[in-house]
Amino acid sequence: MKILALDTASSWCAAAIYDAQSDLVLAQVSENIGKGHAELLMDYIATALDEAGIAMNGIDRVAVNIGPGSFTGVRIGVSAARGFALALGRPAIGVSAFQVLAFEAAQAHPARPVLVLLDAHRGEIYAQAFAGDGTAQADPVVVSRDEAIALARAQSTQTVLAGSAANAVNEALSGIFTVARSEATGHIGTYARLAARHGPGEAPRPLYMRAPDAKPQTGFALPRRSAGE
Repeated sequence: MKILALDTASSWCAAAIYDAQSDLVLAQVSENIGKGHAELLMDYIATALDEAGIAMNGIDRVAVNIGPGSFTGVRIGVSAARGFALALGRPAIGVSAFQVLAFEAAQAHPARPVLVLLDAHRGEIYAQAFAGDGTAQADPVVVSRDEAIALARAQSTQTVLAGSAANAVNEALSGIFTVARSEATGHIGTYARLAARHGPGEAPRPLYMRAPDAKPQTGFALPRRSAGE
């Protein structure tokens, strides 16, 4: 099974081709570009396909980072994955950044619980805890920085922290935890590996975690004309 994996949810833009049978990433393009994912994603996909020597119709499944992350970035990746899946008649599988970061932390520190902490900006942090066997302990939540610190303090000291807010929270607790990875996302190949383990289901949906900052400027809306005017 050949999987095309996409990640545009954070400042990174990435595409990879993964062979599930051999458990090998055949090709990948991954860069921290900041913004402009929509302009570069298709080129990255084309490059990955070319380097892997696979045509698009040779893809059996599409994996995508569903977030959390930037609203625009998440929407770009999920829309692309769903579009390719529809055109190819193949399943698309959504994998969250929480799942990937927890999996990578567990690979480095087997059997230890993991707390994923992602910087949500505006003084907030996205958090999700995972048991030592990799299962999620609860749904992801949005908490304040102080609440994230309290959440981490309540964990066993065997807990491994991961994510873009992990270092800040660990420093606030005098560095008592091991930090496995301090990025907002994991390796693009891990999204493909986890997608290979999931059976096809519903089309991937963005994991936004909170409402968008942009709101309609209703104060500037013009009144509608009534009939006959």
